[in-house]
Amino acid sequence: MIRLLLPTFILAAAITPQCGSSSTTTPGSTTSSVQNFQAISVNAGPANNYFNGAFTTVTVCVPGQSSCQTIDGVLVDTGSSGLRVLASALTLALPQQADTTGAPVVECLAFLDGFTWGPVQTADIKLGGEQASAVPLQVIGGPGAPAIPSACSSNGAAEQTLDALGANGILGVGLFRQDCGPACVGVGSSNPGVYYACPASGCKITAQSLVRQVQNPVWLFPVDNNGVVIQLPAVATGGALTSTGMMVFGIGTQNDNPLGAAKVLTVDANGNLSTTYGSQTYAGSYLDSGSNGIFFLDTKTTGLPVCTDSNDFYCPLTLQAQSATIRGVNGATSAVTFNVGNLDALNGRFTAFSEVAGPNPGSFAWGLSFFFGRTIYTAIEGQSTSGGVGPYFAF
Repeated sequence: MIRLLLPTFILAAAITPQCGSSSTTTPGSTTSSVQNFQAISVNAGPANNYFNGAFTTVTVCVPGQSSCQTIDGVLVDTGSSGLRVLASALTLALPQQADTTGAPVVECLAFLDGFTWGPVQTADIKLGGEQASAVPLQVIGGPGAPAIPSACSSNGAAEQTLDALGANGILGVGLFRQDCGPACVGVGSSNPGVYYACPASGCKITAQSLVRQVQNPVWLFPVDNNGVVIQLPAVATGGALTSTGMMVFGIGTQNDNPLGAAKVLTVDANGNLSTTYGSQTYAGSYLDSGSNGIFFLDTKTTGLPVCTDSNDFYCPLTLQAQSATIRGVNGATSAVTFNVGNLDALNGRFTAFSEVAGPNPGSFAWGLSFFFGRTIYTAIEGQSTSGGVGPYFAF
């Protein structure tokens, strides 16, 4: 996820240490009558400081109970997995996860720009007419959270408040079942330090089994559990005040989510594609609805100048048409075109822009600018779909 809090940008696609388990499950029933969709809206967000952020609502409940809360202003992010909710936005008391000694388990999730820190708790999660039960999630910040250890704070800026995060939470509906996967199951130097046990004496990195990690709630739905479809209308050059689209659960499971003619591009173990631009191919590309622009390469490679107000974005004097080819691990390719506009010149009252882009040396992050006018499928690892077993992107 790349997010803007003027005048800087935030690359917040979660760093996935390793993909999760590889067992295969069957997609949801094609005859299901469950409402498998809900609206998403591109707007300024709950802090009124965002653009190119796709927000939705999430209902969380105390597990197995009718005590529930609906939280709006939650960012939809295909670049990460798992639900994260600001403690300041949560009024429910949810069960706290603990290790075998009784110490609370706390998570440090590193993004490319910073990190979120907070306890792992459990909730039933409702999206549309779907429900995932007893799901581990992260509650970000809060007055009772343990002190942030230096191994976590070294990841950059702490995104613990509404002003810092720009959202009441992040709904990670990406390629993977868990937010860390096998890398966090073991102990020792190979553990990336995502989960901590925090007794009174201080927090220390701990191993976390797959089922206790923060989970992508979609794969835990009884049906429509093999992926997510993001649909956003095209946005004219110059931007729109807002934009409303749809998030559909499942791929090929109901009449509203067929794969159709979309081309399947499989990803590597880290969820990456590759992109050819000019005569050069760049690894480490990904599709990320949580990013607020298309972030690619650098000014030396593209010839595009950065903005006066922020060197995190490109600001050519005139609209610049670009072309590239995205390639999957399976060899499938898709030629794409996109525009790069001048962010400094865009009207500040708008929140949805198709021409926002910025530098990202050596790689491509195909953010929300790329999603406008397209239907993009994100298939979850190990889940069977009409286009094969995930993980893959398709559009």
